[in-house]
Amino acid sequence: MRERRASQGARRAREFEAFVAGAAGRLLHAATLLTAEAPDDNPRARRLLTLALAHTYASWDSLRGEDPYARARQYLAARFAHGVWHRYGVLGRHRPDASSVLARLSPQERLIVVLRLYEGVAEEQAAALLGLPTERVRTICARAIATLLHPPRKAAPAVPGANAKTVPS
Repeated sequence: MRERRASQGARRAREFEAFVAGAAGRLLHAATLLTAEAPDDNPRARRLLTLALAHTYASWDSLRGEDPYARARQYLAARFAHGVWHRYGVLGRHRPDASSVLARLSPQERLIVVLRLYEGVAEEQAAALLGLPTERVRTICARAIATLLHPPRKAAPAVPGANAKTVPS
């Protein structure tokens, strides 16, 4: 009996290690996109990844044919949304890396864009995961894409002497 449990534990560990070897890079990239941190300085993304992998490992035996990547991604997204809401409030006061293209988006917009465009999650699935109506997910995604494609213009540089009043001669 003890040998059987040890064998099952070793098999479980090997399966999980193989999963992590194949999925951790992509999950870390998704987490980095969510947090809008720099790829080489992403402590929040690494923490999200660690929590998602720990949760996936804890539920490994109960997956029973379910995709472990989908489970880890779901936990990653839920943990990000929960953390943003509780730590930073609904608008999110965390200041992402200014060089990140996704830094212009709100945390909710980033979450939806990453799920829909980077991860390829269907609108209906994203809506169910976030507890939002499908139409709301569609609207937020469209607004976020418009923001990314048409960023606000920077103010034009001041022209010296432009404000000086000229006296007609």
